[in-house]
Amino acid sequence: MNARDDAVSERVLILAPHGRDAALALQLLRSADLTAQVVADLPGLVRELMATAGAVLVTEEAMRTADVADLSRWVEAQPAWSDMPFILLTRQGGVDRNPTAARLSRILGNVSFLERPFHPTTLISVVMAALRGRRRQYEARARLDELHAREAQLRELNATLESRVALAVDERTLAEEALRQSQKMEAVGQLTGGVAHDFNNLLTIIRSSVDFLRRPNLPEDRRRRYMDAVSDTVDRAAKLTGQLLAFARRQALKPETFEVGGCLRDVADMLDTVTGARIHVVLETPEEDCHVHCDRSQFETALINMAVNARDAIEGEGTLVLRLACGQPMPAIRGHVGSRAHFVAVSLSDNGSGIAPEQLSRIFEPFFTTKEVGKGTGLGLSQVFGFAKQSGGDVDVSSRLGVGSVFTLYLPEVTAPVEAVDARPIPTGRTDGLGRRVLVVEDNVEVGRFATQILEDLGYATEWTANAEAALERLGPDGGGVDAVFSDVVMPGMGGVALAEALRQRLPHLPVVLASGYSHVLAEEGVHGFELLHKPYSAEQLSRVLCRMLGDRTVQPSLIGDQGTRQTRR
Repeated sequence: MNARDDAVSERVLILAPHGRDAALALQLLRSADLTAQVVADLPGLVRELMATAGAVLVTEEAMRTADVADLSRWVEAQPAWSDMPFILLTRQGGVDRNPTAARLSRILGNVSFLERPFHPTTLISVVMAALRGRRRQYEARARLDELHAREAQLRELNATLESRVALAVDERTLAEEALRQSQKMEAVGQLTGGVAHDFNNLLTIIRSSVDFLRRPNLPEDRRRRYMDAVSDTVDRAAKLTGQLLAFARRQALKPETFEVGGCLRDVADMLDTVTGARIHVVLETPEEDCHVHCDRSQFETALINMAVNARDAIEGEGTLVLRLACGQPMPAIRGHVGSRAHFVAVSLSDNGSGIAPEQLSRIFEPFFTTKEVGKGTGLGLSQVFGFAKQSGGDVDVSSRLGVGSVFTLYLPEVTAPVEAVDARPIPTGRTDGLGRRVLVVEDNVEVGRFATQILEDLGYATEWTANAEAALERLGPDGGGVDAVFSDVVMPGMGGVALAEALRQRLPHLPVVLASGYSHVLAEEGVHGFELLHKPYSAEQLSRVLCRMLGDRTVQPSLIGDQGTRQTRR
């Protein structure tokens, strides 16, 4: 394939006949070094698709009343390896609240929705995700063509040679895997559009509230209302990212060993509030204790998510049974082999409407929901799936229409922990820094400035370094008068966990607090015994952590070393 063919296969076709949308989209894509071409109408789009393309960017207005029969026939006639990605610019959201979008989704097939107005970076991100998926399709096509040619040669030479047939089968397996990888990349594009849609909604609330808070004569009651709206929206955004990370198994968990029966009794009390008076909650637990080692908060969240799903399936009066069994083997689930090891099985069954067989394979996908608009985000069960997998277990489901469903969460069973006495001092509740010096390690300029400002407002003296290497040089062999280190986890070069490990060896009495919104290191290996703040964190949370870790340290401000560094008594 020559350079011109590459350009044609990678180009983005733009159909936006109204206003300046086409010109703006063309300018944005070319500024990102992407090949783009504007087409005038739907017949022109179909003609260009005949010559192939990488993706199609189209506005909802161009499709709402147009005759899409030719385009629909082209989509249906695509070869098996091809599933052209379409990006639909809408003003009313995706299929959950836009009938036109739902109709076009059925016609176009592989479509991502991007609600206007959007940030240019979001558009570029969605387009590049679509192009990556298209490239995987081309790779699958090449592998399939190569496979077909090889199979033809084998038939010509000797179709009965077992070794060559086995080789052809292996290559077919590789081709099918490439096709599956292409489909995964397309799913990532769909997920990107869903996340962008939800976050744009949250950012709209924050931006509008901040605009009103800047007004000088805003009444105090309205000021409090807008401040509460900002705080609540930040919590919702943090919950959304937490659910996504749980599905991706990238949530930084805080595992602990606890007895499951007692935890279930506490959760059952909460479920009465969640499910309502018309749904009877029944708890069945064995006499013996069962222990697991996992994040208790995420475990309780998973149970509540399953209970909410069951409540919505019952749609009225019914029974929800929460059952615990110890020492259970884990069966084969969704094609994965089971295990004869001991697992704790927590099942939640309902007598609701059940789940259609064709939907069972999709219920754990993020943003997939069968509920009505406004009654579900499609992230609850994906959190259950991600938490179970990351904790070494799995979640199984069985269902019959009109009878009900049973969700069973499997977690590895562990032995009971040995009781230990916590000798750490109880925090005094003091929230002022008393001038103690904190070294902030953060590579992001805005976050670094904001963190130092928070600490200074709390009464700490701060220094800021942009990376872990500079922090180690600043601290030197004796700590350089620093009382605590507050470091990000994900940084270029040495990360925050590696920095904390190095300081544990060099300065074992120097407190280190880590902060992260996401880290594969934390997700796979844990926090290594260090204190962790999840982003977004509040000033109050940061203050509590530092006060607890510095509570037994007193400051002597009168002791100043020869180099001008303040000394601390430890």
